[in-house]
Amino acid sequence: MHIADVTMFHAPASGGVRTYLQAKHRVLSRTPNLRTSLLVPGAERDSLGDHHTLPALHLPLGQGYRFPLRRRPWRDALVDLSPTLIEAGDPYVTAWAALEAGQRLGVPVVGFYHSDLPNLMGDRFGRHVRQRLIRYVVDLYQRFDSVLAPCHAMANRLTEWGVPNVRVQSLGVDLEQFHPSRRDPGFRTAMGIPADKKLLIFVGRFSREKNIDVLLATMRALGSNYHLLLMGPGMPTQVPSNVTVVNRCCGSHEVARALASSDALLHAGTRETFGLVAQEAMASGLPVIGARAGALIENVPLGAGVLCQPLDPDAMADACSALFSNDIAASGRYARHFVERQFSWDSVIGSLLTHYVDLCGLEQPDARVVRR
Repeated sequence: MHIADVTMFHAPASGGVRTYLQAKHRVLSRTPNLRTSLLVPGAERDSLGDHHTLPALHLPLGQGYRFPLRRRPWRDALVDLSPTLIEAGDPYVTAWAALEAGQRLGVPVVGFYHSDLPNLMGDRFGRHVRQRLIRYVVDLYQRFDSVLAPCHAMANRLTEWGVPNVRVQSLGVDLEQFHPSRRDPGFRTAMGIPADKKLLIFVGRFSREKNIDVLLATMRALGSNYHLLLMGPGMPTQVPSNVTVVNRCCGSHEVARALASSDALLHAGTRETFGLVAQEAMASGLPVIGARAGALIENVPLGAGVLCQPLDPDAMADACSALFSNDIAASGRYARHFVERQFSWDSVIGSLLTHYVDLCGLEQPDARVVRR
C-alpha cells in the first residue's frame, strides 16, 4: 500500500498540519508493506527519499507558505508517484489536482478539512464572502471519497452544509516530547521571569483568529501576580509589563521545555478545529484556560482547565483566578491522563490507517501498525 499526501499547508513556521503529516509518516514507516510519500511546495522541484517538492509562489507575509497556481504539475507528479490512496490537506489547487490524479489512477482520494475556511474569511470580509466560500467548500469536498474533520463540531458543520462521507479524525500528540519531565527549574530565570509569578503561556503564530489582543487585555486585568509568555512568529512587541515575547518560530524541544516549565496555557482562539497547542500543553501537565469555542469545547474536559466566554478579557481573567484558587497541580495531572488516553499518535494513526484500508478494499491485517 502506498499513501501520498499533498498540501500547501507545509512551511517552516506552519503548525498543526505539518505536525500531523510528520507524525503520520513516522508512525506509518513502522508498518510492514506500506510506503508513504509527501508532495508539498518548495523553492524548486526536488526529491529526497519520499519527500517531494514542486516550485510554488512564495506568499508575501505568509510566514513561509507557498501557493501553487497550476493544477497540472501537481496532478502529473501524483500520477507519477502512482499511490494506492491520495490525501489532500488543503482546499486549494492541490486538492483539485489530487482529485484529477485519483480519477486517472482509479484510486480513492481523501480530503482532510484542517481549516474552517468560510468562517475564517467570513470573520474578515463578511457574511457574503462566508456564504460564497461555503458553496465552494461543498462543491469541492463532495467530490472526495472520504472527508476527514479534526473535531465533531467541524464534522457536523460540513454535514449540515451538505458534504457527504464526513468522518471525525482527531490529531495526536507526541507524548514523549511533550511531557511534565521536560520542566526546567532554571527556565524562568533564563527568561527573566520572577519565580513567584503565576506563569501563563501561549505558543502559536500570530494571526487574527488567535485573538492575541484578548490575551494582552487579560494580562492587564490580572495584574502583576501573573506573567504571560508569548512564543511564536509575528507576535506583538508592544505588550504589558507582565508579558514576555519570543517573537520567532520555536522548535518543538524549546516549546516542550517552555510548556512544562509554565503553570497553565492561556488560549483565546475561537476558530480552532483541533487546538493542537492545547493538547501539547495538557500532555506537558498544564491545565488550559481557554475560550468556550471551537474544538476546545470538546478537547478540554472538565477538570483539565476552565473555559470562558469568548473574546472577553474580564471573563478570561476570572477563569484564571478560579483555576489558580484550586489545586492546579491536580488539574495538570488530569490533563496529562486525558491526553494519554485520547490522543497518542500511534492510536490516532492506527485508526486512520484502518479507514484507508477499508477505502482501498484491502485485507484488514495490512493495517497493523508496529509499535515501538
